[in-house]
Amino acid sequence: MPELPEVEVVRRGLERWVAGRRISSVAVPDPRSIRRHALGVEDFRGNLEGATVSSVVRRGKFLWMPLSDSSLPGAGTDSGDAGPEAVPHTALVAHLGMSGQLLVESPEQPHEKHLKVRLSLEPRGDEPEELRFVDQRIFGGLFVTSLQPTADHMPGGAGSAWDLIPDEAAHIGRDPLDPHFDLEALHQKLRSRKTGLKRALLDQSLVSGIGNIYADEALWAARMHYARPTDTMRRPDTERIIHAARDVIARALDAGGTSFDSLYVNVNGASGYFARSLNAYGREGEPCPRCGTMIRRDTFMNRSSYSCPVCQMKPRNARM
Repeated sequence: MPELPEVEVVRRGLERWVAGRRISSVAVPDPRSIRRHALGVEDFRGNLEGATVSSVVRRGKFLWMPLSDSSLPGAGTDSGDAGPEAVPHTALVAHLGMSGQLLVESPEQPHEKHLKVRLSLEPRGDEPEELRFVDQRIFGGLFVTSLQPTADHMPGGAGSAWDLIPDEAAHIGRDPLDPHFDLEALHQKLRSRKTGLKRALLDQSLVSGIGNIYADEALWAARMHYARPTDTMRRPDTERIIHAARDVIARALDAGGTSFDSLYVNVNGASGYFARSLNAYGREGEPCPRCGTMIRRDTFMNRSSYSCPVCQMKPRNARM
């Protein structure tokens, strides 16, 4: 699955090439990729044609493009210049799944083998005029949905100018890179639960964007075992694990940003960071970079957890 840094690279690419542009026409070669849009192809097309992509927003790994009506005053302008009429009420949501790609292409480029949806954009200089959704395994897709106010009345996520979020993402917590991330609120939620720390970190309703790889790397950096009971967490412990998660995600984003072309807005689930800088994940039987003890792999939630038996000692009251 694409992780937060890859999705953020996609968001930035779309913001550069698509935000502020009007959608002139929509083609859906494969309706399976809009199956989450319950009203079908014609409604999907009707919601998009003539609308302007106001911005591109991400919360955790959830990506959406707020839509404004191009006929309204201020639509498609920066939020500081737009009147209340320009506040979007709907958004185009992109669920990337395992193999989804959003490609910005010129119409002359041959269609990809697994092209599912094609949006034609109004001309803007010499920029490419098509946004294509390509998905080999069809686990991802696009749909249009309504926006609702955020529970904390803060911007919906990275790239957002409004305190709005899609209905389907309202339950998702903020990620550690979000400037409105509430560390104290997370700490209180951890203390109130009786579960293991890694299980809590993977709970997207608590904190988003920390996948299996990042959880293992953050736990290694913070010297914490994945089965540490969350109700034993002190505030400095919560600060330490979130600082570690923030650091590992930021470093992955830096590497991902140099690994992807911003025009070919591609998610493939791996960035340069994964090959170069992992300290624990996937390193079973290799020496811990910190103490030299062999990294151990344990089965966890039908996946794997990697940790150092010395740096990350298992607590007696461990909770899986």
